[in-house]
Amino acid sequence: MKNKVRERSVLQYKIKYATSSIIKYLTLILGVAVAIIPILVIFLSSIKTKKDYDTGGVLSLPTSITFQHYIDAFTKGNMLSGFKNTFFILVVVIVAKIVLGAAAAYVLHRFRFKGKIFIMTAFLMATFVPGIVNNIIVYQIISAIGLFNTLGAVMLLGIGTDVISMYIFLQFLDSIPASLDESAMLDGASYFTIFRTIIFPLLKPAIATVGILQGVALYNDFYTPYLYMPDPGLSTIATALYRFKGPNGSDWQIIAAGVMIIIIPTLIVFLALQKHIYNGIQGSVK
Repeated sequence: MKNKVRERSVLQYKIKYATSSIIKYLTLILGVAVAIIPILVIFLSSIKTKKDYDTGGVLSLPTSITFQHYIDAFTKGNMLSGFKNTFFILVVVIVAKIVLGAAAAYVLHRFRFKGKIFIMTAFLMATFVPGIVNNIIVYQIISAIGLFNTLGAVMLLGIGTDVISMYIFLQFLDSIPASLDESAMLDGASYFTIFRTIIFPLLKPAIATVGILQGVALYNDFYTPYLYMPDPGLSTIATALYRFKGPNGSDWQIIAAGVMIIIIPTLIVFLALQKHIYNGIQGSVK
């Protein structure tokens, strides 16, 4: 009797384990499909001829392959200039985000002063306000200070709207003991020296996380450059493809090729630095 009960329990456990495993893998497969299928559709569209694109389905294989769309997207879309502008904006904004975000987080985490709670609350409330709500006022300010239709507009807005980075640094600072600051102060180090030589180097995982996450967001940003830099010569990599869309139709194969060109650098950077992203997020959670 006991053996039958034990066998039944083992069988029920195996059934539950097998069911949970099937559900788990089906969920993972579904997630992978949701992520891969759109990229596959774009890639197939980018190598199809116009005839194949007009007559075939979105997932149908092309009867003949062409890479002319990639050449047209890169040359006619002036994507080289877009890459230059995007790279310049990325470098300036990310460096400023990291330095200012880390410094602000250090001050708010280590020091006690009047108005600290108000500042923390203001930063928190800022995350709940959609950026599009302030566009009219921000547009007027950018125009008034003479930055409209310049790279400075996007860089200033990118630096000034950074709240998430500061909170990543704040969470990561919890894992750095304040005794390090006290020991350095006993040796005569100033607060600036402590931050520059001790705190900032220890924030490397968080710095990598902020740099990658914010870099991808800036790289893919279309709305801000399109609104504040309408000059075609100031196109970023995200707005360069918009010139292939017109009132009489769109060159979807060229747009698809351009999207693939844009995706490749992001994919390479993410695969190369994904370890730093996970380490930084885990460190901030700890």
